[in-house]
Amino acid sequence: MRTPSLGLLADPDYRRLFASTSVSQFGFQITQLALPLVAIMALAASPFQVGLLTALSTASFLLLGLPAGAWVDRWRRRTVLIVGDLGRAVVLITVPVAWWAGVLTMSQLYVVAFLLGTFTVFFDVAYQSYLPHLVGRPNLVEGNSKLESVRALAQLGGPALAGQLIRWLTAPVALLLDAVAMAASAIFVARIRKPEPKPAPRPDAHLLREIGEGLRFVLGHRLLRPIAATTGTANLFGAAAMAVTLLFLERELGLNAGTIGLVITVASGGGLLGAIYARRLAGRFGQGPTIWAAIAFTAPFQLLMPLVAAPGWRLWVAAAGGFVASFGVVVYNVTQVSFRQSITPDALLGRMNATIRFLVWGTLPIGGLLGGVLGELLGIRGALLAATVASCFAFLPAFCSPLRGMRRLPEPDDPVTVDAVS
Repeated sequence: MRTPSLGLLADPDYRRLFASTSVSQFGFQITQLALPLVAIMALAASPFQVGLLTALSTASFLLLGLPAGAWVDRWRRRTVLIVGDLGRAVVLITVPVAWWAGVLTMSQLYVVAFLLGTFTVFFDVAYQSYLPHLVGRPNLVEGNSKLESVRALAQLGGPALAGQLIRWLTAPVALLLDAVAMAASAIFVARIRKPEPKPAPRPDAHLLREIGEGLRFVLGHRLLRPIAATTGTANLFGAAAMAVTLLFLERELGLNAGTIGLVITVASGGGLLGAIYARRLAGRFGQGPTIWAAIAFTAPFQLLMPLVAAPGWRLWVAAAGGFVASFGVVVYNVTQVSFRQSITPDALLGRMNATIRFLVWGTLPIGGLLGGVLGELLGIRGALLAATVASCFAFLPAFCSPLRGMRRLPEPDDPVTVDAVS
């Protein structure tokens, strides 16, 4: 029986997923900071090398995103989550081992980044497809909001923690702690007890046909199309900015790892408030307007960071601008992810999530390379400014769609939402 004050957290299985998410999200924040700092500080990487590292960490979403969805729909999703966490733990351990042996190279970091991204592809597709089974569709907004709160809290405290760990222990050792966190996450998921039936094999199963069904569902949907376009555009230029942000803070402003972690912590802090208020904002303004407005009115605050000339109060004002932007990102994510999950049939959940991931995360490696190239051509500050200006226009596909004034998103069987579905 659920306790009203705890909501879904009164459910033991959801608590285990919540605990798994908490541990892995803090570990993920360590990797996000430590892996590129290994390249920057230990191997003196160039802007292009850092951009390539960023690109390879997400390249699997472009290369494997679509077949991953079809495969996940054939497997038990809980098993995929466990294997994904354990795989990432093993890959991460290789970095400190190579560093201690004195044989660490950029080539190894490239391979590590790609393999981490590959395990993450399968983990993320299974994760978003597993939640409806675990909590039921009526509880998806609450379930996603609580999990996004964890993500936002990790983004708030994780970078500061990661920065101090890197400062005290060095970046390679911090990655060892991340590997432990991933292994702990796998243990929590393994303790989930709710039965998950193995998907029944289809006698006419065909990988390309199943991929096509997922593509037709997403691209034929009047609301999923603009959501994918908005998210993909935001990710493209967000990845370009990320590829040069750490270089900007470390080389242009001369900050140490601890201070870099604090800056990122402040900039990410708005995500926690976004997770708390997402449901209220969607209820007050409507789900459609909340989706596009969350990006439109907060993204311009990112422009403050490339305008910082030196450490000082302007740096913290720029970090506060990132706080506003991260608030908008989480409000956007909670609203649109819950809708995607609620409108998609169970048999298509994996392929829908994989198709969306392919379309919106497939832009990340392109953005990473773009950031590296812009860094070489325009300089680090110029590349960061160009990427943040472009990201301010990401809201346009959603704004120019039926979402603009749609206060209530239609139900799955409402024909207004779908033009052509397989």
